[in-house]
Amino acid sequence: MVFREILADKSFLRQLARLALPIAAQSLMLSAVSVADTLMLGGVEQNAMSAVSLASKFQFIQNMVISSIVVALVALGAQYWGKRDIKSMNHVFFIALRFSVLVSLLFFIGCAFFADTLMLFFTNDYELIRIASQYLRLAAWSYLITGFSQCYLALLKITDHAADSAKISSCAVIINILLNAVLIFGLFGFPAMGVYGAALATLIARIIELFWSVGLTFRKNYIKPDLRLLLQNNRNLLNDFMHCMLPLLGASLLWGIGFTAYSAFMGHIDQDAPAANSIASSVIEMVCSLCNGLASGGGILVGNALGAGDLKKGRLYGIRLAWISVPVGIFTSLLMLGLTPLILLIVRMNDQALDYLRGMMLVMSFYTIGRVINTIIINGIFVAGGDTLFDVYSLAVVMWGLALPLAALGTFIFHWPVWLVYACTCLDEVGKLPWVFLHFRKYKWVKDLTRSE
Repeated sequence: MVFREILADKSFLRQLARLALPIAAQSLMLSAVSVADTLMLGGVEQNAMSAVSLASKFQFIQNMVISSIVVALVALGAQYWGKRDIKSMNHVFFIALRFSVLVSLLFFIGCAFFADTLMLFFTNDYELIRIASQYLRLAAWSYLITGFSQCYLALLKITDHAADSAKISSCAVIINILLNAVLIFGLFGFPAMGVYGAALATLIARIIELFWSVGLTFRKNYIKPDLRLLLQNNRNLLNDFMHCMLPLLGASLLWGIGFTAYSAFMGHIDQDAPAANSIASSVIEMVCSLCNGLASGGGILVGNALGAGDLKKGRLYGIRLAWISVPVGIFTSLLMLGLTPLILLIVRMNDQALDYLRGMMLVMSFYTIGRVINTIIINGIFVAGGDTLFDVYSLAVVMWGLALPLAALGTFIFHWPVWLVYACTCLDEVGKLPWVFLHFRKYKWVKDLTRSE
């Protein structure tokens, strides 16, 4: 009955597709970079693949922090865009930009000047530390740019230009992958640079992405940020932004640091476990691209309705998204199972690493159902209405209270098989599901976050 009603509302489906599909394509292309890096470096040397996979966790943590800032920008910005309050939306944009640039600067300094020390957290293998540090010192420059480009891409999504945002990111990804092949392997007369080539390719792609996204805002019918507001401080909007962003940041750090700890556990088992984990992580990010698009695009759709004062429509759209998340989760699980034989056939690793990967892929086929549903409801629906504190509590209890301790005990005390330790790291998404649905039915997320002039 519910799905029949959803299918009958062509306007809702068109709006959802217009927002979600470009963002899903963008998410897919971003995940493709990680897969390309992993597969290409694996073709050079397994240690290079493992080292870059571990080194990339710093970018992963940075992205977690910046994503919390950008998600807060999208949540508040979408509501003010729905209200057509452009000045307030500009204020919110510059608040987010200042925070993002500060975070990018901190990660640049850490990775450019203290790479050797930072890598000790992930592995005690000297060779992996040496290779990873070489990669980080150059890749750090791309981390510096990320804070600018992500805010401008988010602004395009908010202001009905999600397709342009996806086009920019997708083209940057294609450039990145092509340059990876040229610089890693030394094609067309270029020297073979290995991990340096992977880092340089990423830097060039990020520079192109930044100039393209900023340049687009100068065109007609696009929103150009009002630079006169860059250094102005709107206390009320700053308070609203912090109220939305801080729980997101807390949740991102809890999840990001916890997820990074999982990688560290793999790095302390042996050299084959990080290699398998890097493939598994890349595959799941690609497979979950559709749910990322639905979460972000659907969240913008819900936020537009709430910001315009139509709480009834915002509530209805949120309920529909929650129903849609279930079949999407089941489809993603089946897709993961179907891809497993193909992935095992394509990747080039030793027999031990392949055996680890096989177990991880089977575990992920069940984990993805929880991952998809939670992403759409928590990161899409809840965030659209400013209900951002729930995720902090759920992560503190399920990830930090259950999954992490079990994985740590399995790694360092009981020496469980790799697949079992990996299964422990996947308990958090499945364990949150009942709690998520109970909180959803309270409808605390049905809120208009905007202020009057």
